Amino acid sequence: MIKRQKASIKQLIIHKVGNKFNDTKNKFSDETIDFDEATYNLILPYLLKPFVSVAETYRFHHHSDVNLNEINTYSDQIFETESEFIPVSKHIVTHLFEQSNSAQIKTGDVLVCHFENIQYEDYFTDAVGIFKIENKTEFFQTYLEDNSYDIAVQKGIQAKKVDKGCLILNTSDREGKIVLSVDNNSYDTQYWIKHFLNIAYPDDSNQHTKNYIELCREFSKEVLQTNFGGQEQSNFLAKTVDFFKENEIVNIETFKEEVFEEEDQIQLFEDYKKSYESDNKVLIRNQFDVSEIALKKQKQKIKTEIKLDTNIQIKLDVDAPDASAEYLERGYDNDKKMHFYKVFFNAES
Repeated sequence: MIKRQKASIKQLIIHKVGNKFNDTKNKFSDETIDFDEATYNLILPYLLKPFVSVAETYRFHHHSDVNLNEINTYSDQIFETESEFIPVSKHIVTHLFEQSNSAQIKTGDVLVCHFENIQYEDYFTDAVGIFKIENKTEFFQTYLEDNSYDIAVQKGIQAKKVDKGCLILNTSDREGKIVLSVDNNSYDTQYWIKHFLNIAYPDDSNQHTKNYIELCREFSKEVLQTNFGGQEQSNFLAKTVDFFKENEIVNIETFKEEVFEEEDQIQLFEDYKKSYESDNKVLIRNQFDVSEIALKKQKQKIKTEIKLDTNIQIKLDVDAPDASAEYLERGYDNDKKMHFYKVFFNAES
């Protein structure tokens, strides 16, 4: 998560990347953009806005030595030598081109930018941004000809969201240089994150919080809903969120004691956790600090609706963990041979 109020563009260049599978070639610019005021004022927030709300950060990765990671090396060259910006930006596009390992990888415009005064946490730093524009939008352009206005269709970049982008900050922690990434056209999730950037999540509270809540969300869907119904699933998710809100540190033993009431459900959770770790190649820590940023983002992904086959949905408030147990009852009607929910309330709002 960054702040962009004082940020500025030092240099920006645009190239075009092709795809070796359909014989489209790269096309390179030899000069950086000389902005007019209107274009500059539009493109600066367009490029940086996606990273304002990004909670997770990445670090560069390489199987033998992170200093051999191409984008890590290229960003260092831009940070260290201003005159190398144009040739290095071309190397970046060539590296991106080499990752087009299937015909479905789209061609597009590649913007390489050197930013200054990006605020990350409580300090300012410069950053290298790499953006790939894969989709262009048709729009109408009116023009005056022979004293009459006419209209034509043109294609251009829609100034709402970037297709793919990364922001490489000129700052590091014990795990390496800090990288943020967005991908709104994730038709190939390996292409941008793994093959081009070769980045991975760090071992920090953001990742631990994300991993644990994702574990709980999948457990609620695959185990609790299947075996105990939607009310039990929603009740568990609400208790999970409440536990994370009330505790700065998550201890897995304390979590199980406070969230589960039945011993058999604890055993189901432990068994599921082992298989989840194995299937997803992830390690769930037994104790970790809670990240409020990651919690807020994961909370938005939690769905607590009970969907019934009679075209009725009951939506429970994830921030009210006791409401389901107190005001919702599940039963079975022998006459109708159907399950039912009984909802208690004082007034409709």
